[in-house]
Amino acid sequence: MLHWIRTNRSFLLLLLGFGLFRTAIADWNPIPSGSMRPTVLEGDVVLVNRVAYDLKLPLTDVVLARLGEPQRGDVVTFSSPQDGTRLIKRLVAVPGDVVEMRDERLFINGEAAQYDGAEQLSEALLPGMERPATRLTESIQGHQRRVQWLQGVRARSSFGPLSVPAGQYLMLGDNRDNSADSRYIGLVPRERLIGQAKAVLVSADILGHWWPRFERFGQAL
Repeated sequence: MLHWIRTNRSFLLLLLGFGLFRTAIADWNPIPSGSMRPTVLEGDVVLVNRVAYDLKLPLTDVVLARLGEPQRGDVVTFSSPQDGTRLIKRLVAVPGDVVEMRDERLFINGEAAQYDGAEQLSEALLPGMERPATRLTESIQGHQRRVQWLQGVRARSSFGPLSVPAGQYLMLGDNRDNSADSRYIGLVPRERLIGQAKAVLVSADILGHWWPRFERFGQAL
């Protein structure tokens, strides 16, 4: 065994370095669900900057240094405070914000989101299962994103008002009626943040025929 390790030392060091890079600096995440539609689709593989906010001890949540502050509107990967599952959502409210939702309309610090550019379409929930959807541009606190609601799907469309405490963040999926976000799993502590999703690296239509979606390659988030 020791002889094998000595013989393959360079390769093992390369693997170790690659593993440390992925766990501490940058990573890529395949997207298995539609909770962030239309921003991120099932079958996308997104590039995640793991040092956007904190430098962590590899393979742990131990923060070695703070490098940046999470901002409203960031697309963030994090470990669920409920069960540790890795999730990707939109960071909607930061510490000190008062956030509320009234019948799907978002309010932050008393400012109501504006919605325009309505588009009616049919969204796939599962292969062979579709629902009518309404997609709009949500504008609030200087940020814009396309969000959508699904007809015939029950979700928590009202909550709050809630004051976000220090060290906590409120996350929502852009696909508001099909997202296990802070409405269900609670606020996300900073140490649970993994990194900021920056771009789609590659994409394939996993709900269809697995054809590459070349138009999404390199798309910024």
